[in-house]
Amino acid sequence: MKDTTNFEIRGFHLDLRIQVMTLGALKELADDLVSFGINTLVMEWEASYPFAKHPQIPSRFAYSAEEVRNFLAHCKKRGLDVMPLQQCFGHVEYILQHPRYAHLRENNKNLCQVCPIKVDEALPIFRDLFTELAKTHPSQYFHIGCDEAYLLGSCPQCRAKADSKGKSKLFVDYVKAICGIVKSLGKRPVLWADMLLAHPEAAQELPSDCILVDWNYGWANDKFGNPEPLLKTGLTFWCSPALRSHPDDFFHLDYAKHFNNIKALLPYGRQKGFKGTVLTSWSTSGTYGYEYGTGYETLELYPIRNVYPLNGTRILLAAFASAVADTEPLDVDDFIRRYAEERFGLAGRDVGLFHKALLNDNLQVPAGADPSKALKVAQDHLRIWEKLTPIRNVQEFSHFGMLSAIRNHYFNVRKLQARFQSPSFKPSQLGVLADGCRQLMQQAGTLDKRFDGLMRGYLNAEEIKMENRVRRLRIQVLHDRASRKR
Repeated sequence: MKDTTNFEIRGFHLDLRIQVMTLGALKELADDLVSFGINTLVMEWEASYPFAKHPQIPSRFAYSAEEVRNFLAHCKKRGLDVMPLQQCFGHVEYILQHPRYAHLRENNKNLCQVCPIKVDEALPIFRDLFTELAKTHPSQYFHIGCDEAYLLGSCPQCRAKADSKGKSKLFVDYVKAICGIVKSLGKRPVLWADMLLAHPEAAQELPSDCILVDWNYGWANDKFGNPEPLLKTGLTFWCSPALRSHPDDFFHLDYAKHFNNIKALLPYGRQKGFKGTVLTSWSTSGTYGYEYGTGYETLELYPIRNVYPLNGTRILLAAFASAVADTEPLDVDDFIRRYAEERFGLAGRDVGLFHKALLNDNLQVPAGADPSKALKVAQDHLRIWEKLTPIRNVQEFSHFGMLSAIRNHYFNVRKLQARFQSPSFKPSQLGVLADGCRQLMQQAGTLDKRFDGLMRGYLNAEEIKMENRVRRLRIQVLHDRASRKR
């Protein structure tokens, strides 16, 4: 691929909050990234990293220290710089759920955020985590997260400081202290830009070598705030589109949105003089439900909005790589046509059908609404996927049909739900409803086996079971209620 980009950093972000990949799958991803001209991998290990000083944090799916070394050595051999991302402000539920760290919480019920007033108590903990990551990741960059700190200024002490000195000062004082750890480790701090876009007043107090990543997944460039004040600080900027984000979930991947996001954001980044770009890929929303004990003791976290796994999105990664390597905006239609022809060997009318099935099944159905129209569209597209026959890369192509089959099943379940929730529904209809549920439960079992076949060797076996359980929860709950199962 001819490289005409003016982006020094051509990055991909891997989110391992859920859907923790096998070591083999990680290495294959690294190889794919290098083949696409990606030079940086931002690793959001979260609880999959085997922290030695803080053994409470790693999850059941955490990698061993040897697996981490093995993977990072593989990336080094391939020339792929691996930048660790360690959240330290917001999105730290997986840390703050543990009693050992409860004293850092901004809120004892919503565990998403560290209280920035407690910076002196937080620094030793994050110094431990950062130090372990810095030792294994030789990258000059260290991403500290710091996005979506929505509880900023909510506790009494924080509110008092925000009222007297401003939310920007409250945010920047904490981030500046965190950056001090990063710089003491010989690294350059990187953070998401949204909070500073919203509260830019104290931004000039940050270290001058900070890098701000402006993530924008298809909205106006001033959604978080006017970017011009921050751009005038002289801080380095990168831009960040997404290949999985809201409203994606297990039943819908909005390819059209992500193609257009890539098409629009990269030219904007070039025009503004951004030095890098990182394609994000979110496995979940970053919002959690909680199972509490007495006194809001957190027993377990449940991610809200699982998304179809990353191995079903290669076409979007390829589109990003193509857009990065060409200073002209991505021609989405032409790219899809070429991908269908070159990657799958499709030809003639089948190329147009591939394009249609990929882009035109985007209907969202609000809770309680009639899904009939969306189901009809989904059925039409499923027939297309079942008709198309690739002559190469069949495994990758199978994900399109898998996702379409899941979407069809979902709308059939929604149709039963709508019938059950109708004011005209009568107890005498429970038997018919239960029969319909049993049929869809059988279909869910078939989808489970098909999904298992596509994900085996990519996700851990227990992760696959959990994904299947989440996907069929809706029909399971309806079935048990309709059949009065005890």
